[in-house]
Amino acid sequence: MDTVHIAIIGGGLSGLFAAYQLTQQGIHDYVVIEAKEAIGGRILSLNIDDETKAGTHTFDLGPTWYWPDYQPQLRQVIDTLDLPTFEQHETGDMLIEQASGQPNRMRGYPNVPASVRLYGGMGALIDALADRLPPANIRTGLTVKRLNSGEDRVEINVADTSGASTTLRAERVLLAIPPRIAVSRIVFDPPLPESLVTAWRHTNTWMAPHAKHVAVYDTPFWREQQLSGEARSGRGPMAEIHDASVPDGIGALFGFIGVPPNVRASLPEGALLEKCRMQLIRLFGDKAANPVAHVIKDWAADSFVATPEDLVGYGMHSSAPASTASSAPWHGRVIGIASEWSPQFPGYVAGAVEAASIGVRELLVQDKRSMRTQSLLH
Repeated sequence: MDTVHIAIIGGGLSGLFAAYQLTQQGIHDYVVIEAKEAIGGRILSLNIDDETKAGTHTFDLGPTWYWPDYQPQLRQVIDTLDLPTFEQHETGDMLIEQASGQPNRMRGYPNVPASVRLYGGMGALIDALADRLPPANIRTGLTVKRLNSGEDRVEINVADTSGASTTLRAERVLLAIPPRIAVSRIVFDPPLPESLVTAWRHTNTWMAPHAKHVAVYDTPFWREQQLSGEARSGRGPMAEIHDASVPDGIGALFGFIGVPPNVRASLPEGALLEKCRMQLIRLFGDKAANPVAHVIKDWAADSFVATPEDLVGYGMHSSAPASTASSAPWHGRVIGIASEWSPQFPGYVAGAVEAASIGVRELLVQDKRSMRTQSLLH
């Protein structure tokens, strides 16, 4: 049975950033456990190879922006990792589409403060963190099924992609998965306090009910019409559309789909994708008819992100719940660090960094207390 000091459940941004912080402090006795075959969590990319403009271009299927002017901790992380950035393109008119009739143009209103993107998409942040971690400390394709709290360790039962089970032990566990997923997919023995379970179950998972469409083109042709690429629609299926182009590269548009999850699930395969294509033609003309690539990422269909509770809500950002139990045996032994546990930015990319920082700090405090207790006993 493998034994580590710290187990981090979840290989998304919060889990990787927690591992990065531990590594920076000289702590290497940890493991990151990720259920999917690839790390990144809700940061997911569409990669397009471009032969005419050398290189691979990346488009976000999950979070896209951050706001450095009021998310200074995330800004500092991005600066430290030396990741180049650029402002979201918003120059030109936006389009407004009512439930019927032709789209109307209106003057665009750039965001203040500006929305900022990363060259290489948000996946560049995941890659930069992973490059600074020992590869052996990241284990993918392992789903945590059960946590048993023993006298001085937590036993973690995991299953690989074939269903085979194994167990490892850790003194501390950092939950880098959404609260709702934690209480829906993991059995805690003994059970967590009922009040904590209720709070975690009622915490919305950001992105869970949503779906995002990305269409990639040879050029951002809408800019030739002095359009920003931004649109709002009461007709749909996309309710909100933005320019997703790469600077000095190929063009792209992305949109948040306004069709509810249960309706999306009932549509024939490919039907929603075609409706999105037709909407882009209505808005931006015939040049939108033949994208180089277009995909939909339906987060509601992702069992590692969404639960049945997520499919009946709107996925709004929730207030952060308590990140650990208030009493033994789980107090300080299991600490939530996913973005939903962020006090300032729950659900945002900046929230993943903040929650991970708070969780690692709390873990180290608990370690010091434990060491003092052991010293007194001896």
